[in-house]
Amino acid sequence: MKYVFRILVAAALIWAGWQVLEPEITNLFFQDDLHDTAAQPAWRTGMSAPPSDDELRLAVIRKAWGHDIALDPKQVAIRRTGTAENPVIFIAVDYSVPVNLLVYSFKLHFTPASSGARF
Repeated sequence: MKYVFRILVAAALIWAGWQVLEPEITNLFFQDDLHDTAAQPAWRTGMSAPPSDDELRLAVIRKAWGHDIALDPKQVAIRRTGTAENPVIFIAVDYSVPVNLLVYSFKLHFTPASSGARF
């Protein structure tokens, strides 16, 4: 009986850990997508025009949906610096993910952002 209890406790701890770690891992992948979006090589090399802020916002929201993150356009901030020939785009997102551990619920708050730097 003692071993069954230990196994159940270990399984509960692993499950609770995954409930917290999964949004953290998802945020890392989403932040990588933001970085890629801000550094699109096609418009950096002049092959296409830089997208508008609204187009970038929609692209970020689509990428978030791919990670099961629901965003409102107001949660996506875009800042442009640099020149017309060498634009630098900084993208920041502010969102929270609810975590339900059956006996305790809380929200994890994330603020992923692109570096805004050129490569």
